[in-house]
Amino acid sequence: MRILVCGAAGFVGAHLVTRLKADGAWVRAVDVVDPPFGATGADEFVRGDLRDPGFATSAIDGPFDEIYQLAADMGGAGFISTGEHDADIMANSVAINVNVLRACERRGARRVFYPSSACVYPVSVLSDPQHPNCAEVMAYPADPDTDYGWEKLFSERLYGAFGRSGRVETRVARFHTMYGPRCTWRGGREKAVGALCRKVAEAEPGTSIEVWGDGQQTRSFMYIDDGLDGILRLMRSSFAGPVNLGSEEMISIRDLATLLITISGKRLDLRFVDGPQGVRGRNSDNRLARERLGWSPRHPLREGLAITYAWVREQVSAAAAMGEMPARR
Repeated sequence: MRILVCGAAGFVGAHLVTRLKADGAWVRAVDVVDPPFGATGADEFVRGDLRDPGFATSAIDGPFDEIYQLAADMGGAGFISTGEHDADIMANSVAINVNVLRACERRGARRVFYPSSACVYPVSVLSDPQHPNCAEVMAYPADPDTDYGWEKLFSERLYGAFGRSGRVETRVARFHTMYGPRCTWRGGREKAVGALCRKVAEAEPGTSIEVWGDGQQTRSFMYIDDGLDGILRLMRSSFAGPVNLGSEEMISIRDLATLLITISGKRLDLRFVDGPQGVRGRNSDNRLARERLGWSPRHPLREGLAITYAWVREQVSAAAAMGEMPARR
C-alpha cells in the first residue's frame, strides 16, 4: 500500500508511521517540523507547511491508497482552554484541512482519515463528572467549551461534506485522549498524562506536585497502541463515522495523579491550584465502535501508565543531565 501520513512528527503520527511500516506499507511522512524523538521510519519524510495549498498539492502528488490527516494546531488544556490561542487554532487547522481535501480531490486519493476530538461534545452533557454522556449523537445541539472543539466539529462536517459529495472517501474518529511513550511531556502543549508524569518524575520524595483544579474532574485515557488499532480498523471498514475511539475506564484527575505517584514508588502529596481544567467530566462511549468496528481497547490504564511513566522519567533524567532542568532524585 502507498500511504501518506500528515502530521507525522506528532505523537500519534509518529507511532502510526511505525505501525504502518511494520505492516509492510510504503509511507510518505509530512510535517512542518522534524520528528522530536529521532528519525522517522518512513520511506520519505517531507518537511513543509500544509497551510500552503501549493505545498499540500506537492505532498499529495498522486492517488495514495490511504491518507491520514493528523496535522493540526493543538495541545492540552493549558494550550486550548486559555483563549489565547483560539484564532491560530481555528485558522491554522481549518486551512490545513481544506488544502488536504482539495489536494485529495485533485489527485484522486482513495480514502482520507480525519481525527476529530471528544472536545466536540457540548458542555451540557459533560457537567456531571460521574455521568458524562459522550454518545456520538450527543454532539448536537452543538456547544463545545472551547474554540478547539468548535474547529473540530466544523472540520468533521467539512470531511463529511466531501465524503457525501463522492469527491473523496472520508473516515472520521473522535479521539479521547491518547497517551504513551513519545507523548508531549513539557513545553506548554502537554496533556494531563504527560504533564503529571513529568511532575511526578521531577518531584523530590516528601514534597508535593501541583494539580490544576479540584481534582474531581474526570477523563478517560487510551493507550497509543489501542488508538492505532481503532484508527486502522475504521480506515479499512465501510463505516465513515464519526465514531468515538477512547477508553471507557474513567478516572478523576486526583486519582490519576495518585496512581502515577504509586507507580513511581515515591511519597508525594497533591496540591490543588487554579488552572485550566476544561469540562467537569468526559468518558468515551464505545457502543458504536464495538457495533460497527468490533473494536475495544485492550490495555488497562495502570499498565499503560507504567510504561509511559518509565519513558517520561527517562526523558526527565536525560534533560537534567544536559542541564535543561534541575536534577531530581
